[in-house]
Amino acid sequence: MIQDSIPAIIISAILPLLITYFSTAYLIKKLTARGWVAMDYHKPDKPNVPRPAGPAIILGLLITLIILYAITRNNGILAISMATLSGFIVGIVDDLRTLSGPLKPLLMIAGGLPIILLGTYSPYFAFPLFGAARISLIYILLILFAIPVTANTVNTIDVLNGAVSGFVILTSIPVIFALLLKQQFVLAASAIVLFSAAIGFFMHHKFPSKIFPGDSGTLAFGAMYGAIVIVGGVELVGVIAILPAIMNSFFYLSSVRRFTEHRKIKIRPTVVLDDGRLVAERDSMAPITLVRLIVADAPMSEKEIVQSIYKLTAFSSLLAIIVAALTWVEL
Repeated sequence: MIQDSIPAIIISAILPLLITYFSTAYLIKKLTARGWVAMDYHKPDKPNVPRPAGPAIILGLLITLIILYAITRNNGILAISMATLSGFIVGIVDDLRTLSGPLKPLLMIAGGLPIILLGTYSPYFAFPLFGAARISLIYILLILFAIPVTANTVNTIDVLNGAVSGFVILTSIPVIFALLLKQQFVLAASAIVLFSAAIGFFMHHKFPSKIFPGDSGTLAFGAMYGAIVIVGGVELVGVIAILPAIMNSFFYLSSVRRFTEHRKIKIRPTVVLDDGRLVAERDSMAPITLVRLIVADAPMSEKEIVQSIYKLTAFSSLLAIIVAALTWVEL
Protein backbone atom coordinates (compact mmCIF):
# COMPACT_ATOMS: atom_id res chain seq x y z
CA MET A 1 0.00 0.00 0.00
CA ILE A 2 1.18 3.50 -0.80
CA GLN A 3 0.38 4.66 2.75
CA ASP A 4 3.05 2.31 4.12
CA SER A 5 5.59 3.70 1.62
CA ILE A 6 4.99 7.39 2.33
CA PRO A 7 7.88 7.72 4.85
CA ALA A 8 10.26 6.04 2.37
CA ILE A 9 9.08 8.33 -0.44
CA ILE A 10 9.50 11.47 1.70
CA ILE A 11 13.02 10.43 2.73
CA SER A 12 13.86 9.65 -0.92
CA ALA A 13 12.67 13.05 -2.08
CA ILE A 14 14.50 15.18 0.49
CA LEU A 15 17.60 13.43 1.84
CA PRO A 16 19.57 12.77 -1.40
CA LEU A 17 19.06 16.35 -2.56
CA LEU A 18 20.42 17.78 0.70
CA ILE A 19 23.33 15.34 1.02
CA THR A 20 24.38 15.69 -2.62
CA TYR A 21 24.03 19.47 -2.66
CA PHE A 22 26.06 20.13 0.49
CA SER A 23 28.66 17.40 -0.07
CA THR A 24 29.23 18.69 -3.61
CA ALA A 25 29.72 22.23 -2.27
CA TYR A 26 32.30 20.86 0.19
CA LEU A 27 34.00 18.84 -2.56
CA ILE A 28 34.31 21.91 -4.80
CA LYS A 29 36.49 23.60 -2.19
CA LYS A 30 38.58 20.52 -1.46
CA LEU A 31 39.22 19.57 -5.09
CA THR A 32 40.11 23.14 -6.02
CA ALA A 33 42.53 23.43 -3.10
CA ARG A 34 44.26 20.20 -4.13
CA GLY A 35 44.42 21.14 -7.80
CA TRP A 36 42.11 18.31 -8.93
CA VAL A 37 40.67 20.19 -11.87
CA ALA A 38 39.84 19.61 -15.53
CA MET A 39 39.81 22.05 -18.41
CA ASP A 40 36.42 23.20 -19.68
CA TYR A 41 37.15 22.99 -23.41
CA HIS A 42 33.87 24.62 -24.44
CA LYS A 43 34.69 28.03 -22.99
CA PRO A 44 36.85 30.57 -24.88
CA ASP A 45 39.15 31.06 -21.88
CA LYS A 46 39.35 27.29 -21.11
CA PRO A 47 38.82 27.62 -17.32
CA ASN A 48 39.78 24.84 -14.91
CA VAL A 49 36.83 23.23 -13.11
CA PRO A 50 37.11 20.87 -10.10
CA ARG A 51 36.54 17.18 -10.88
CA PRO A 52 35.26 14.56 -10.00
CA ALA A 53 32.02 15.03 -8.04
CA GLY A 54 31.42 11.27 -7.94
CA PRO A 55 32.18 10.90 -4.19
CA ALA A 56 29.50 13.50 -3.34
CA ILE A 57 26.98 11.91 -5.70
CA ILE A 58 27.51 8.37 -4.40
CA LEU A 59 27.22 9.66 -0.82
CA GLY A 60 23.77 11.08 -1.51
CA LEU A 61 22.66 7.97 -3.37
CA LEU A 62 24.02 5.26 -1.07
CA ILE A 63 23.14 6.78 2.30
CA THR A 64 19.52 7.11 1.22
CA LEU A 65 19.40 3.65 -0.37
CA ILE A 66 20.83 2.10 2.81
CA ILE A 67 18.11 3.82 4.86
CA LEU A 68 15.48 2.61 2.39
CA TYR A 69 16.75 -0.94 2.71
CA ALA A 70 16.74 -0.70 6.53
CA ILE A 71 13.12 0.45 6.40
CA THR A 72 11.82 -1.97 3.77
CA ARG A 73 14.21 -4.96 3.74
CA ASN A 74 13.55 -5.04 0.01
CA ASN A 75 16.23 -7.04 -1.86
CA GLY A 76 15.57 -4.94 -4.94
CA ILE A 77 16.92 -1.89 -3.10
CA LEU A 78 19.97 -3.92 -2.06
CA ALA A 79 20.64 -4.98 -5.67
CA ILE A 80 20.23 -1.40 -6.91
CA SER A 81 22.64 -0.18 -4.21
CA MET A 82 25.30 -2.71 -5.20
CA ALA A 83 24.94 -1.95 -8.92
CA THR A 84 25.25 1.78 -8.20
CA LEU A 85 28.33 1.22 -6.08
CA SER A 86 29.94 -0.87 -8.82
CA GLY A 87 29.42 1.99 -11.28
CA PHE A 88 31.03 4.43 -8.88
CA ILE A 89 34.04 2.15 -8.22
CA VAL A 90 34.76 1.66 -11.93
CA GLY A 91 34.30 5.39 -12.47
CA ILE A 92 36.55 6.55 -9.67
CA VAL A 93 39.31 4.19 -10.82
CA ASP A 94 38.95 5.67 -14.30
CA ASP A 95 39.02 9.21 -12.89
CA LEU A 96 42.26 8.45 -11.07
CA ARG A 97 44.00 6.05 -13.46
CA THR A 98 42.22 6.32 -16.87
CA LEU A 99 40.94 2.89 -17.91
CA SER A 100 40.99 1.78 -21.55
CA GLY A 101 37.84 2.18 -23.63
CA PRO A 102 36.94 -1.55 -23.81
CA LEU A 103 37.82 -2.24 -20.16
CA LYS A 104 35.20 0.05 -18.62
CA PRO A 105 32.14 -1.74 -20.05
CA LEU A 106 33.70 -5.12 -19.24
CA LEU A 107 34.18 -4.14 -15.60
CA MET A 108 30.63 -2.76 -15.47
CA ILE A 109 29.26 -6.26 -16.10
CA ALA A 110 29.76 -6.78 -12.35
CA GLY A 111 26.91 -4.32 -11.80
CA GLY A 112 24.38 -6.84 -13.10
CA LEU A 113 25.53 -9.71 -10.88
CA PRO A 114 23.72 -8.57 -7.69
CA ILE A 115 20.44 -8.36 -9.61
CA ILE A 116 20.88 -11.93 -10.86
CA LEU A 117 22.24 -13.44 -7.63
CA LEU A 118 19.54 -11.86 -5.45
CA GLY A 119 16.84 -12.85 -7.95
CA THR A 120 15.47 -9.32 -8.09
CA TYR A 121 14.27 -9.42 -11.67
CA SER A 122 11.35 -10.80 -13.63
CA PRO A 123 11.91 -12.75 -16.86
CA TYR A 124 8.74 -11.17 -18.27
CA PHE A 125 9.29 -8.24 -20.63
CA ALA A 126 6.24 -5.93 -20.73
CA PHE A 127 4.95 -4.49 -24.02
CA PRO A 128 2.20 -1.89 -24.37
CA LEU A 129 -1.19 -3.30 -25.41
CA PHE A 130 0.21 -6.81 -26.03
CA GLY A 131 1.12 -7.82 -22.48
CA ALA A 132 4.32 -9.53 -21.31
CA ALA A 133 6.62 -12.06 -22.98
CA ARG A 134 8.78 -14.54 -21.04
CA ILE A 135 12.48 -14.57 -22.02
CA SER A 136 14.09 -16.42 -19.09
CA LEU A 137 17.59 -17.44 -20.22
CA ILE A 138 18.12 -14.60 -22.64
CA TYR A 139 17.09 -12.10 -19.99
CA ILE A 140 19.96 -13.06 -17.67
CA LEU A 141 22.41 -12.26 -20.46
CA LEU A 142 20.55 -9.02 -21.14
CA ILE A 143 20.99 -7.97 -17.50
CA LEU A 144 24.75 -8.43 -17.72
CA PHE A 145 24.73 -6.40 -20.94
CA ALA A 146 22.26 -3.73 -19.78
CA ILE A 147 24.15 -2.20 -16.83
CA PRO A 148 27.30 -1.45 -18.88
CA VAL A 149 25.09 -0.04 -21.65
CA THR A 150 23.06 2.31 -19.45
CA ALA A 151 26.12 3.37 -17.44
CA ASN A 152 28.23 4.20 -20.49
CA THR A 153 25.28 5.68 -22.39
CA VAL A 154 24.62 8.17 -19.60
CA ASN A 155 28.38 8.81 -19.45
CA THR A 156 28.44 9.82 -23.13
CA ILE A 157 25.84 12.56 -22.60
CA ASP A 158 28.20 14.31 -20.17
CA VAL A 159 29.34 16.72 -22.84
CA LEU A 160 28.44 20.23 -21.68
CA ASN A 161 27.65 22.11 -18.50
CA GLY A 162 24.49 20.72 -16.91
CA ALA A 163 23.80 18.20 -19.69
CA VAL A 164 24.09 14.91 -17.81
CA SER A 165 22.52 16.09 -14.54
CA GLY A 166 19.54 17.60 -16.38
CA PHE A 167 19.32 14.46 -18.50
CA VAL A 168 19.10 12.20 -15.42
CA ILE A 169 16.44 14.43 -13.86
CA LEU A 170 14.24 14.27 -16.96
CA THR A 171 14.67 10.55 -17.65
CA SER A 172 13.92 9.61 -14.04
CA ILE A 173 10.40 11.06 -14.27
CA PRO A 174 8.86 8.42 -16.60
CA VAL A 175 10.52 5.65 -14.57
CA ILE A 176 8.96 7.00 -11.35
CA PHE A 177 5.62 7.31 -13.14
CA ALA A 178 5.76 3.74 -14.48
CA LEU A 179 6.69 2.25 -11.09
CA LEU A 180 3.87 4.14 -9.38
CA LEU A 181 1.45 2.81 -12.00
CA LYS A 182 2.69 -0.72 -11.23
CA GLN A 183 2.20 0.04 -7.51
CA GLN A 184 5.83 -0.78 -6.84
CA PHE A 185 6.12 2.04 -4.36
CA VAL A 186 9.41 1.00 -2.75
CA LEU A 187 11.14 0.83 -6.13
CA ALA A 188 9.51 4.12 -7.09
CA ALA A 189 11.17 5.56 -3.99
CA SER A 190 14.55 4.35 -5.29
CA ALA A 191 13.91 6.17 -8.58
CA ILE A 192 12.99 9.28 -6.59
CA VAL A 193 16.40 8.97 -4.88
CA LEU A 194 18.06 9.17 -8.31
CA PHE A 195 15.86 12.11 -9.32
CA SER A 196 16.51 13.98 -6.06
CA ALA A 197 20.29 13.44 -6.05
CA ALA A 198 20.47 14.61 -9.67
CA ILE A 199 18.69 17.84 -8.69
CA GLY A 200 21.10 18.39 -5.81
CA PHE A 201 24.06 17.96 -8.16
CA PHE A 202 22.45 19.98 -10.97
CA MET A 203 22.47 23.09 -8.77
CA HIS A 204 26.27 23.05 -8.96
CA HIS A 205 26.61 21.52 -12.43
CA LYS A 206 24.31 23.83 -14.41
CA PHE A 207 25.87 26.46 -16.66
CA PRO A 208 28.43 27.67 -15.80
CA SER A 209 29.52 24.48 -14.02
CA LYS A 210 31.24 24.83 -10.68
CA ILE A 211 32.20 21.13 -10.76
CA PHE A 212 32.22 18.20 -13.19
CA PRO A 213 30.82 14.76 -12.26
CA GLY A 214 33.69 12.71 -13.65
CA ASP A 215 33.16 9.11 -14.68
CA SER A 216 32.59 8.23 -11.02
CA GLY A 217 29.47 10.40 -11.07
CA THR A 218 28.10 9.56 -14.50
CA LEU A 219 28.69 5.80 -14.24
CA ALA A 220 27.02 5.73 -10.80
CA PHE A 221 24.01 7.59 -12.21
CA GLY A 222 23.83 5.33 -15.27
CA ALA A 223 24.30 2.06 -13.37
CA MET A 224 21.60 3.03 -10.88
CA TYR A 225 19.21 3.99 -13.68
CA GLY A 226 19.75 0.64 -15.42
CA ALA A 227 19.35 -1.32 -12.18
CA ILE A 228 16.09 0.44 -11.31
CA VAL A 229 14.44 -0.21 -14.68
CA ILE A 230 15.50 -3.87 -14.59
CA VAL A 231 14.46 -4.58 -10.99
CA GLY A 232 11.25 -2.62 -11.53
CA GLY A 233 10.43 -4.37 -14.79
CA VAL A 234 10.04 -1.10 -16.72
CA GLU A 235 12.78 -1.74 -19.26
CA LEU A 236 10.99 -0.43 -22.34
CA VAL A 237 10.06 2.80 -20.57
CA GLY A 238 13.68 3.21 -19.48
CA VAL A 239 15.08 2.65 -22.96
CA ILE A 240 12.69 5.09 -24.64
CA ALA A 241 13.45 7.80 -22.08
CA ILE A 242 17.21 7.72 -22.74
CA LEU A 243 16.94 7.56 -26.54
CA PRO A 244 18.90 10.84 -27.08
CA ALA A 245 21.88 9.38 -25.20
CA ILE A 246 21.53 6.07 -27.07
CA MET A 247 21.59 7.99 -30.35
CA ASN A 248 24.67 9.90 -29.19
CA SER A 249 26.46 6.63 -28.36
CA PHE A 250 25.47 5.10 -31.68
CA PHE A 251 26.67 8.11 -33.67
CA TYR A 252 29.95 8.16 -31.79
CA LEU A 253 30.70 4.43 -32.07
CA SER A 254 29.66 4.27 -35.74
CA SER A 255 32.09 7.07 -36.60
CA VAL A 256 35.00 6.03 -34.36
CA ARG A 257 34.39 2.28 -35.02
CA ARG A 258 35.88 1.15 -31.71
CA PHE A 259 35.60 1.52 -27.95
CA THR A 260 38.07 4.22 -27.08
CA GLU A 261 38.58 6.65 -24.24
CA HIS A 262 37.23 10.07 -25.29
CA ARG A 263 40.33 11.74 -23.88
CA LYS A 264 42.36 9.98 -26.59
CA ILE A 265 40.37 11.44 -29.48
CA LYS A 266 42.70 13.84 -31.27
CA ILE A 267 40.09 15.79 -33.24
CA ARG A 268 37.21 17.20 -31.17
CA PRO A 269 33.72 17.09 -32.74
CA THR A 270 33.16 20.82 -32.23
CA VAL A 271 35.19 24.03 -32.37
CA VAL A 272 34.80 26.94 -29.95
CA LEU A 273 34.61 30.31 -31.69
CA ASP A 274 36.01 33.54 -30.25
CA ASP A 275 32.54 34.61 -29.09
CA GLY A 276 32.06 31.35 -27.15
CA ARG A 277 29.66 29.71 -29.60
CA LEU A 278 30.28 26.15 -30.77
CA VAL A 279 30.36 25.07 -34.40
CA ALA A 280 30.68 21.62 -35.94
CA GLU A 281 34.18 20.46 -36.82
CA ARG A 282 34.46 20.13 -40.61
CA ASP A 283 37.22 17.53 -40.52
CA SER A 284 35.73 14.23 -41.69
CA MET A 285 37.88 12.38 -39.14
CA ALA A 286 36.14 14.07 -36.21
CA PRO A 287 33.69 11.79 -34.37
CA ILE A 288 29.98 12.28 -34.98
CA THR A 289 28.11 13.19 -31.80
CA LEU A 290 24.71 14.55 -30.89
CA VAL A 291 26.23 17.96 -30.16
CA ARG A 292 28.02 18.05 -33.51
CA LEU A 293 24.71 17.31 -35.28
CA ILE A 294 22.88 19.98 -33.27
CA VAL A 295 25.36 22.67 -34.39
CA ALA A 296 25.76 21.30 -37.93
CA ASP A 297 23.68 24.09 -39.51
CA ALA A 298 24.79 27.07 -37.47
CA PRO A 299 26.92 27.95 -34.43
CA MET A 300 25.14 27.89 -31.09
CA SER A 301 26.03 28.88 -27.54
CA GLU A 302 26.66 26.18 -24.96
CA LYS A 303 23.43 27.05 -23.13
CA GLU A 304 21.43 26.80 -26.38
CA ILE A 305 22.90 23.37 -27.15
CA VAL A 306 22.12 22.07 -23.67
CA GLN A 307 18.57 23.41 -23.99
CA SER A 308 18.26 21.44 -27.25
CA ILE A 309 19.43 18.29 -25.44
CA TYR A 310 16.85 18.95 -22.71
CA LYS A 311 14.09 19.35 -25.32
CA LEU A 312 15.01 16.07 -27.01
CA THR A 313 15.13 14.32 -23.63
CA ALA A 314 11.80 15.83 -22.55
CA PHE A 315 10.23 14.55 -25.77
CA SER A 316 11.63 11.03 -25.36
CA SER A 317 10.57 11.04 -21.70
CA LEU A 318 7.04 12.06 -22.72
CA LEU A 319 6.97 9.14 -25.15
CA ALA A 320 8.13 6.88 -22.31
CA ILE A 321 5.28 8.15 -20.10
CA ILE A 322 2.77 7.39 -22.88
CA VAL A 323 4.20 3.86 -23.21
CA ALA A 324 3.90 3.39 -19.45
CA ALA A 325 0.30 4.53 -19.53
CA LEU A 326 -0.55 2.22 -22.44
CA THR A 327 1.10 -0.70 -20.64
CA TRP A 328 -0.17 -0.40 -17.08
CA VAL A 329 -3.24 1.86 -17.00
CA GLU A 330 -6.33 -0.32 -16.89
CA LEU A 331 -9.00 1.00 -19.22
